[in-house]
Parts: sequence; C-alpha cells; structure tokens
Amino acid sequence: MPKLIKLPTFKSSSGQLSVLEKKIPFKIKRCYFIYNISNQRGGHRHKKTKQAMVCVNGSCKVVVKNKKNTKFFLLNKPNKCLMLDPQDWHKMYNFEKSTVLLVIASHKYNKNDYIYNAY
Repeated sequence: MPKLIKLPTFKSSSGQLSVLEKKIPFKIKRCYFIYNISNQRGGHRHKKTKQAMVCVNGSCKVVVKNKKNTKFFLLNKPNKCLMLDPQDWHKMYNFEKSTVLLVIASHKYNKNDYIYNAY
C-alpha cells in the first residue's frame, strides 16, 4: 500500500534540512537519482524491492496501482517521501524540467525482480 510521509524538516537562517534517518522502514541497499527526464519512468512493480521516493528538486506525479486501488501522488517538496511496497505498480510522469527524483531501495538492482504488468 503506497504511503506519503512527511519528513522531519529543520529550518535555520542558513537553510532547511530534511531528514530521512529513522523514517525508511527497511535496510537501504540501493540509492539513485533520476534527472534530465524527457519522458515517463517506472511502469513496473517488484517481487521483493520496497522503495522510497523523494523529489529533491522540481516536481512529478506518480500513479500507483495495486490489487485494491489506484492512487495519484504529487511529489513537489523535498520533505515529502512516497513509500512503495513491492506489489505497488508505479509510473512517474509530468516531470518539471528541473526535477531530481531520489529513489531509495531495499534491494540491489536485479532485472528478475521487475514485473511490468499492472493489475
């Protein structure tokens, strides 16, 4: 079941800091950034991998489907974190030109972990 969580954010005269520690409910095995995006991304779910997504700059929309429902999310602030379970088919789209999307995963990349059909 997808879940949007708000990350703790601390403000000071020198800027803002959003914290991921203690908010990611799995051991982190992979982190990567998606940027300079010209088209939609995703379009899959996983057998094992849990994910957390944070749009650190810009914005994008995410559609998530599972056996029970379809939900839509707007990631447009670096203190919003979208948590995805393996069964959550997801597609990211409508990226602003400046978007940088951070993805944190519970497993290392394995092409056999991907399932491309939605429900």
